[in-house]
Amino acid sequence: MPSLFDPARAGDLQLSNRVVMAPLTRNRSPNAIPTALADTYYSQRASAGLLVTEATAISPQGQGYADVPGLYGTEQLDAWKRVTDAVHAKGGRIVVQLWHVGRVSHVDLQPGGQPPVAPSAITAKTKTYLIKDGVGSFAPTSEPRALAAEELPGIVQDYRHAARHAVSTAGFDGVEVHGANGYLLDQFLKTGANQRTDDYGGSIENRARLLLEVMRVVVEEIGGGRTGIRLSPVTPANDVIDADPQPLFEYVVRQLAPLGLAYIHVIEGATGGPREIADRPFDYAALKKVYREAGGQGAWMVNNGYDKTLAEKAVNDGADLVAFGVPFIANPDLVERLRTDAPLNSPDKMTFYGGGAKGYTDYPALQQA
Repeated sequence: MPSLFDPARAGDLQLSNRVVMAPLTRNRSPNAIPTALADTYYSQRASAGLLVTEATAISPQGQGYADVPGLYGTEQLDAWKRVTDAVHAKGGRIVVQLWHVGRVSHVDLQPGGQPPVAPSAITAKTKTYLIKDGVGSFAPTSEPRALAAEELPGIVQDYRHAARHAVSTAGFDGVEVHGANGYLLDQFLKTGANQRTDDYGGSIENRARLLLEVMRVVVEEIGGGRTGIRLSPVTPANDVIDADPQPLFEYVVRQLAPLGLAYIHVIEGATGGPREIADRPFDYAALKKVYREAGGQGAWMVNNGYDKTLAEKAVNDGADLVAFGVPFIANPDLVERLRTDAPLNSPDKMTFYGGGAKGYTDYPALQQA
């Protein structure tokens, strides 16, 4: 039987084990530029089979939280190159998560104080994170404006450019397109946020159009073997739900199958919450089966609330990769701790968002404990 600690392959990426560090927003990139602390933070965790960076904005319009990184300016790319060099020096593999938040933003974070953009002018009943006078706090999102159809090709090209520079300039091993958790691509997918009547709204095919256009240009730019995607069929994160997610996501993965992707990253249940949602059942095994039957060969990555026992069962049941989130915050050597059944450090939730080294790069590894 396969082990969580066996080598694995995800497209063009040869991985030393099946443990993945999930993307974790940490709000420590002033002016959207990762600091030298990020070099340490990611390289400390390079023993993971694959690191997926915190979500990283593809454009100034794509920003939705204070002090999150970007991938659209020279200083940002140079800073990320330091990070990838540090990870590669330790033998790790790292991809960047490409992000456009859509309506999950605030006028204070948007260029020129403009409203955030969305498929439809529906305010998300959720909060974003602002920093004023050095103090961070959560604030309600601003009312968005609906994107005009003629604006969408420009956003698709922003994804293309970000993917190109991620690989060719910043030195990433690939990219993960963020199609989950109620951000822009997920907003277009789901009926709760998309009430358009044009070619990007209404039917499943129309609502999936933007996500698929993005995926095709990214694959065209850097190759399917370096491209992954994150999906969250039923999570209520950021106030987005779909009336009938099973056929929607089965259509999506069927269309993704021919692209030769490195992996499909699926959040099971509510992000950071229950793995089963009573009023929103979803058949993840059926989703994977549809993808495979359509010819999809990318690694199947599962995520949400996994511990070692659950992860080993998932691998035995056919998952290729298992993503861990919060445990990686407090345990830079999580892979070794899982392998040896060592105790885990407890995370300090007060330092999750914003700040400096405390709660970021100062958690001890086993040999330091």
